Amino acid sequence: MRLAVVLIVLLVAGCGTEVASRGGPPPATPVPTGKATGGPIPTPPPKVCPASGAQVTVGPVEAALGHRAVVLTVTNCRPKTLTLNGYPDVAVLDYWRKPLGTVVAHESSYMAIDPGPKRVRLSKGQTARAVVAWSNTVADGADPQTGQFLRVAARTGEVQAVWPVVTDLGTTGKLEVTAWARELKN
Repeated sequence: MRLAVVLIVLLVAGCGTEVASRGGPPPATPVPTGKATGGPIPTPPPKVCPASGAQVTVGPVEAALGHRAVVLTVTNCRPKTLTLNGYPDVAVLDYWRKPLGTVVAHESSYMAIDPGPKRVRLSKGQTARAVVAWSNTVADGADPQTGQFLRVAARTGEVQAVWPVVTDLGTTGKLEVTAWARELKN
């Protein structure tokens, strides 16, 4: 009787180990399905201080009632003072890193209040933030859009970095971007 119990326990324990050992890791890149992927996504670009001194990073996606947002942080990584006066340059890219036809509006959103463009001066090591927000609203008769990457720069005309950010835009096709500010308001 004891031998039967031990065999059953070993078989049950072995089943879990067998299944776990067969499955390989999920792919390192998103699958181009047109829908948000739940698996691992490519790593962010390496931290490199661009010639302008405006090093931009992208935070994780925050969600609330069908709305999404990421916080952009710009850090002055050069000794010279960095002056910003306006909005980050942002575009949504598909799986193949081609721009989606997304409208970028400089305005407040459900997730953040736009302070409007104001001069922000950053000494070396100081930061400013902006918010990129979107809605996952889906209307009948339209196909939802999903981006896999955000292309961002501190200002228009500067070198852009590509960040892995799944943007489930629903059918809105719109991003709402706030101006750079030292403190975010929501």
